[in-house]
Amino acid sequence: MNKDSHIDAKLVKAYQAGDQKAMAILVKRWHVIFCKKSYWIVKDVSSSKDIAQECWQIIMDKLHTLQKPSSFKSWALRIVYSKSLDALREINRKRLNESDYKMTKILVVEESQENTELKAALLKAVKALPEQQQAVLRLFYTEDYSLKDISKLLNISVGTTKSRLFHAREKLKTLLKEQYINR
Repeated sequence: MNKDSHIDAKLVKAYQAGDQKAMAILVKRWHVIFCKKSYWIVKDVSSSKDIAQECWQIIMDKLHTLQKPSSFKSWALRIVYSKSLDALREINRKRLNESDYKMTKILVVEESQENTELKAALLKAVKALPEQQQAVLRLFYTEDYSLKDISKLLNISVGTTKSRLFHAREKLKTLLKEQYINR
């Protein structure tokens, strides 16, 4: 391990001195490891390769600022870890937005017999949720409170508010599917 650190330190110093081949050697040594580390977090091969590539760009741009070349491994892996978490947050945000869109499609209905049945089914499903989830749903959808406002009102963290809202939506989807399948 110490030997690897020594090799990396020499390559970093060479790159900082202007040797472009040193970067090519670093990439050969570390690229697969970066991809695996990223995959371990995001669980998507394509995304992990993109993240590793993005990390190399950052590393090349910032390597001249690395004051302790022997710490390349931990420094570079921290970049990979941070970028992977950013990508994971983005993936989750997109999923949440898709979920919001699907929920909005269910809630925005016209007045008709079928929609009256849907509203009754939705109301029944909402009443089947735990009280904490019902409260968050009502404040978010009927009262138009923001997640931050809901967290203050209920004296819970924003993360807990998001979690309750997410789980309430998921439970509603399941309950509504069950009601319409059992017809």
